[in-house]
Amino acid sequence: MNQEKYIGMDVHQATISVAVMDSSGKLIMECILETKAATILEFIQGLCGKLSVTFEEGTSAAWLHDLLKPHVSHLVVCDPRRNALLKDGSKSDRIDARKLAELLHGNKLHAVYHGEHGVRTLKELGRSYLTITKDLTRVMSRIKAVYRSWAIPCSGTTVYAVRHRAEWLAKILEPGVRLRAERLYQQLDVLQPVRQEARRDLLVESHKHHAVKLLRQIPSIGPIRAALLVALLQTPHRFRTKRQLWAYSGFAVETHDSGEYRVVRGKLRRNRERITVRGLNPNHNHDLKNLFKGAAISASTRPGPLCDFYVALVEKGMRPTMARLTLARKMAAITLTIWKKGVEFDGKQLNRQAA
Repeated sequence: MNQEKYIGMDVHQATISVAVMDSSGKLIMECILETKAATILEFIQGLCGKLSVTFEEGTSAAWLHDLLKPHVSHLVVCDPRRNALLKDGSKSDRIDARKLAELLHGNKLHAVYHGEHGVRTLKELGRSYLTITKDLTRVMSRIKAVYRSWAIPCSGTTVYAVRHRAEWLAKILEPGVRLRAERLYQQLDVLQPVRQEARRDLLVESHKHHAVKLLRQIPSIGPIRAALLVALLQTPHRFRTKRQLWAYSGFAVETHDSGEYRVVRGKLRRNRERITVRGLNPNHNHDLKNLFKGAAISASTRPGPLCDFYVALVEKGMRPTMARLTLARKMAAITLTIWKKGVEFDGKQLNRQAA
């Protein structure tokens, strides 16, 4: 019978636990597959009917998505941070596969975007650049931590310079600590040229994408930030409105309220003295948030229309931190508008562009 089947996959490095449900939600099959393309495709091709498949975002998600997409009717790569059902009760690979199939059958999954193959190379180069940058930053922080742990002031960047290195190492009297600092300097010397190569590769690849040229019109969005924006977002059409982009970037405001109503003289009334907890959404793309925050900080200190927008907010009484957050949200909205419509940035029409 060619009825629809819902397939949940719990993916691991060596094996994949699979659970198959029919259209009525009944479990009709369970198995364990080797994590190999031929084995997975053989299993999928052996099933009849309309196939809907889901698995969680992870290390192998991109590979498995590209492998299965041409062979199934519906494919959902789901967000593991929002699958609350998987955290409840006993846990095993078989149970997780069943729960994923159950969530897919009930249409309760939140999909993670997988799509634009035209920017795959730029995406990987952007990921490489960000990873190496984080590694370099971590090593630099550890070097300063060594000096600070022995009460040696080390503000500024001269502590990293090669020509001042012997002078800085001489301040450490303990031989073991000095050797530790030397090892960290060796890591720094290796990572710095690697980061430069990753930066150069990213810039060369970014020249192939017209969107990068469009986004560079925005003040404080330079060649690296523009390339990373395209690499991280891939396409602006995945966001219907600016509020969806704000949520993905960590700029959406969440409210948590309770006890909204009370009964007065037998009538239901809304509580005027409501206690509402407000904050930014925690589930977001951290690299994208850091990018927009850095751009907003830079724009707020450089003369131009965005700086004027920031200054006007502060003059109205808004705290500088909130003004920078508002500016970051404004820059995200402008990015979406320029990228979607292919228009030029016009500081005189700042409010209209961000709408």
